[in-house]
Amino acid sequence: MNTELRNKNFIDRDKLYSLLEGNAPSASQIDEVLNKASKLQGLNLQEVATLLKIEDERQIYKVMSAASVVKEEIYGKRLVLFAPIYTGNVCVNNCLYCSFRKENKLIKRKILSMEEIAAETSALLKQGHKRVLLICGENSYNDTKYMQEAIRTTYSVKERGGKDYIRRINVELAPMEVADFAALKSEKIGTYVCFQETYDPIKYKDFHPAGTPKADYEYRLSVMDRAMQGGIDDIGIGALLGLTDYRFEVLAMMEHANHLEEAFGVGPHTVSVPRMEYAVGSPLSENVPMPVSDKDFKKLVAIIRLALPYTGIILSTREGDAMRNELIRYGVSQISAASKTNPGSYADKSQESGSQFSTGDTRSLEEVIETLVDEGYIPSFCTGCYRQGRVGHDFMDLAKPGLIKEYCLPNALFTFEEYLQDFAPESLKQKGNELINRMRNEVPKPELQTKITENLNQIIAGKRDIYF
Repeated sequence: MNTELRNKNFIDRDKLYSLLEGNAPSASQIDEVLNKASKLQGLNLQEVATLLKIEDERQIYKVMSAASVVKEEIYGKRLVLFAPIYTGNVCVNNCLYCSFRKENKLIKRKILSMEEIAAETSALLKQGHKRVLLICGENSYNDTKYMQEAIRTTYSVKERGGKDYIRRINVELAPMEVADFAALKSEKIGTYVCFQETYDPIKYKDFHPAGTPKADYEYRLSVMDRAMQGGIDDIGIGALLGLTDYRFEVLAMMEHANHLEEAFGVGPHTVSVPRMEYAVGSPLSENVPMPVSDKDFKKLVAIIRLALPYTGIILSTREGDAMRNELIRYGVSQISAASKTNPGSYADKSQESGSQFSTGDTRSLEEVIETLVDEGYIPSFCTGCYRQGRVGHDFMDLAKPGLIKEYCLPNALFTFEEYLQDFAPESLKQKGNELINRMRNEVPKPELQTKITENLNQIIAGKRDIYF
């Protein structure tokens, strides 16, 4: 282990809490921050703190409106879809907010075999999914070798005569060493995700009892440094909202992003914002320490979009469909769809293994897609940037001057056309193609529009996996 990284704690707890002290900002202070945010250059820590102190609902709406403009400018009308595959719910940790915690005797435990992982993958492919997140509890069974085999297994599954396969695997795994990350990198993973849960080192001890690996706050905090040292290009950070003051957590995530920019020249590829939901056998989920209201949740998502304009924001099925549909407008750029959080439940609907948490959005993938289409959004299963090497620094070099849109929209259109041709009922197919035609005709460059049309026609004729 790199001792220097191990001991580097870049979260100054007292400083972050002190930034939240004082009165709510004036209208002119808010306007000044929002004016800067409109230039798509992000916000500093003090400016984020200014917006976090807003309580007036009219001013919150101004922040959300500004975030909507930024979201539209960078991401346009597209939304990335994925599904998690839980490979196991056995865990050596005892986190008080999680059903998977070691001392919970109320759930049935399961670790998937490679055959079962293949079955889960097959079930998702048959729905139309192309992107998955492999996730599991922390234990001796799911070591690096197990996860390497799980990744290979997931990539190997083919459906419909080889036309359908998972095109990108992201992973959400417990912290590990540099050599382990190098091994995962060799298996062609996309983004490595790990949540700090709470960045407050004092509260962290309360929620993660000593004697388990996760009790080590600094080892978890430094995991992204080790991931990048191991060659991982894209990383995803997050906090479990409800454990402490959400405003502190947002500032801490900004500080984490700043640290990564300073240390490696590129910040997080994604930020996740899960709110604590009920989890069987979890004492904290029944009495959330610091609940985040819907009003504050919308505000914090909008603030993150303004502060980190080129970073993806992920929203899971913890939230209900109404909240997810709304937050897509104000900052969220990726959502899971038709998710199951108990191992083995895609292939076996009678599966009794325990779930990590209760889900609020239980719609099918088709239902999620139809809602997006009705709202004018292109559902995207795009993985082009990963496979063309537009990751890490290279991705940001294209994103910040706005050039990435020339890849993102076409690739979203291509993957959506595939879904319509292969999985959609006729009514959705008609609505979807009307939306694709409208979006294609709005592309300002005639040569790009022509190329998009040519590729869409190839997909309609039967070709698959076209991307720029």
